[in-house]
Amino acid sequence: MLKRDLEVERNWQSLLKEIERILGQKPKDLNGVLFLIGVQELGKGHQLFTKEQKQDLMHIAICKVLSYSGYYTLEGLDKDGWPHWKMIKKLPRFDLLEQEKLLRMHVMEYFEKELHWAPHPDSGIS
Repeated sequence: MLKRDLEVERNWQSLLKEIERILGQKPKDLNGVLFLIGVQELGKGHQLFTKEQKQDLMHIAICKVLSYSGYYTLEGLDKDGWPHWKMIKKLPRFDLLEQEKLLRMHVMEYFEKELHWAPHPDSGIS
Protein backbone atom coordinates (compact mmCIF):
# COMPACT_ATOMS: atom_id res chain seq x y z
CA MET A 1 0.00 0.00 0.00
CA LEU A 2 1.38 3.40 -0.93
CA LYS A 3 2.10 5.89 1.84
CA ARG A 4 -0.68 8.21 0.58
CA ASP A 5 -3.15 5.31 0.46
CA LEU A 6 -2.22 4.34 4.00
CA GLU A 7 -2.82 7.91 5.16
CA VAL A 8 -6.23 7.97 3.45
CA GLU A 9 -7.13 4.64 5.10
CA ARG A 10 -6.03 5.88 8.54
CA ASN A 11 -8.08 9.04 8.16
CA TRP A 12 -11.08 7.03 6.93
CA GLN A 13 -10.92 4.74 9.95
CA SER A 14 -10.63 7.80 12.20
CA LEU A 15 -13.77 9.24 10.60
CA LEU A 16 -15.69 5.98 11.06
CA LYS A 17 -14.70 5.92 14.74
CA GLU A 18 -15.89 9.51 15.15
CA ILE A 19 -19.24 8.69 13.54
CA GLU A 20 -19.55 5.68 15.84
CA ARG A 21 -18.76 7.87 18.85
CA ILE A 22 -21.47 10.36 17.87
CA LEU A 23 -24.18 7.95 16.70
CA GLY A 24 -23.35 4.89 18.78
CA GLN A 25 -23.03 2.76 15.65
CA LYS A 26 -20.27 2.47 13.07
CA PRO A 27 -21.40 2.74 9.44
CA LYS A 28 -20.93 -0.56 7.61
CA ASP A 29 -19.37 1.01 4.53
CA LEU A 30 -19.04 4.08 2.32
CA ASN A 31 -22.72 3.85 1.35
CA GLY A 32 -23.73 4.15 5.00
CA VAL A 33 -21.68 7.32 5.36
CA LEU A 34 -23.11 8.72 2.12
CA PHE A 35 -26.61 8.04 3.42
CA LEU A 36 -25.81 10.03 6.60
CA ILE A 37 -24.50 12.93 4.51
CA GLY A 38 -27.63 12.84 2.38
CA VAL A 39 -29.85 13.03 5.47
CA GLN A 40 -27.73 15.91 6.78
CA GLU A 41 -27.97 17.78 3.47
CA LEU A 42 -31.71 17.21 3.21
CA GLY A 43 -32.01 18.87 6.60
CA LYS A 44 -35.28 17.26 7.66
CA GLY A 45 -33.87 15.21 10.53
CA HIS A 46 -34.31 11.54 11.28
CA GLN A 47 -37.30 9.91 9.59
CA LEU A 48 -38.23 6.76 7.73
CA PHE A 49 -37.31 6.81 4.06
CA THR A 50 -38.46 4.61 1.20
CA LYS A 51 -35.88 2.63 -0.76
CA GLU A 52 -36.11 5.20 -3.56
CA GLN A 53 -35.64 8.09 -1.12
CA LYS A 54 -32.56 6.35 0.34
CA GLN A 55 -31.09 6.13 -3.16
CA ASP A 56 -31.92 9.81 -3.69
CA LEU A 57 -30.20 10.69 -0.39
CA MET A 58 -27.06 8.88 -1.47
CA HIS A 59 -27.17 10.73 -4.81
CA ILE A 60 -27.50 14.04 -2.94
CA ALA A 61 -24.45 13.12 -0.86
CA ILE A 62 -22.36 12.13 -3.87
CA CYS A 63 -23.22 15.36 -5.65
CA LYS A 64 -22.46 17.41 -2.53
CA VAL A 65 -19.06 15.87 -1.88
CA LEU A 66 -18.05 15.96 -5.55
CA SER A 67 -19.09 19.61 -5.73
CA TYR A 68 -15.85 20.39 -3.84
CA SER A 69 -13.94 19.46 -7.00
CA GLY A 70 -16.33 21.28 -9.31
CA TYR A 71 -18.14 18.24 -10.72
CA TYR A 72 -21.60 19.32 -9.54
CA THR A 73 -23.36 22.54 -8.62
CA LEU A 74 -26.52 22.95 -6.60
CA GLU A 75 -29.41 24.01 -8.83
CA GLY A 76 -31.84 24.54 -5.97
CA LEU A 77 -34.57 22.83 -3.98
CA ASP A 78 -37.78 21.31 -5.30
CA LYS A 79 -41.22 22.03 -3.83
CA ASP A 80 -40.63 19.33 -1.17
CA GLY A 81 -37.28 20.79 -0.12
CA TRP A 82 -35.08 18.17 -1.78
CA PRO A 83 -31.85 19.52 -3.30
CA HIS A 84 -31.20 19.07 -7.01
CA TRP A 85 -27.71 19.07 -8.47
CA LYS A 86 -26.39 19.64 -11.97
CA MET A 87 -23.26 17.98 -13.35
CA ILE A 88 -20.97 20.68 -14.67
CA LYS A 89 -17.99 18.56 -15.66
CA LYS A 90 -17.63 14.88 -16.40
CA LEU A 91 -15.98 12.57 -13.91
CA PRO A 92 -12.83 10.82 -15.08
CA ARG A 93 -13.14 7.13 -15.87
CA PHE A 94 -12.04 5.18 -12.82
CA ASP A 95 -12.26 1.57 -11.80
CA LEU A 96 -14.35 0.77 -8.71
CA LEU A 97 -11.42 1.03 -6.27
CA GLU A 98 -10.41 4.43 -7.64
CA GLN A 99 -14.03 5.63 -7.48
CA GLU A 100 -14.31 4.58 -3.85
CA LYS A 101 -11.00 6.24 -2.99
CA LEU A 102 -12.12 9.49 -4.65
CA LEU A 103 -15.43 9.43 -2.79
CA ARG A 104 -13.77 8.64 0.54
CA MET A 105 -11.38 11.56 0.15
CA HIS A 106 -14.27 13.90 -0.67
CA VAL A 107 -16.39 12.52 2.18
CA MET A 108 -13.55 13.29 4.59
CA GLU A 109 -13.30 16.78 3.10
CA TYR A 110 -17.06 17.18 3.68
CA PHE A 111 -16.70 16.30 7.35
CA GLU A 112 -13.73 18.66 7.69
CA LYS A 113 -15.45 21.62 5.98
CA GLU A 114 -19.04 21.17 7.05
CA LEU A 115 -18.70 19.61 10.50
CA HIS A 116 -15.18 20.74 11.51
CA TRP A 117 -13.92 17.18 11.95
CA ALA A 118 -10.18 16.54 11.95
CA PRO A 119 -8.59 13.12 11.61
CA HIS A 120 -7.24 11.69 14.84
CA PRO A 121 -3.63 10.55 14.42
CA ASP A 122 -4.25 7.34 16.42
CA SER A 123 -6.76 5.47 14.26
CA GLY A 124 -5.49 2.00 15.07
CA ILE A 125 -3.99 1.22 11.64
CA SER A 126 -0.26 0.73 11.25
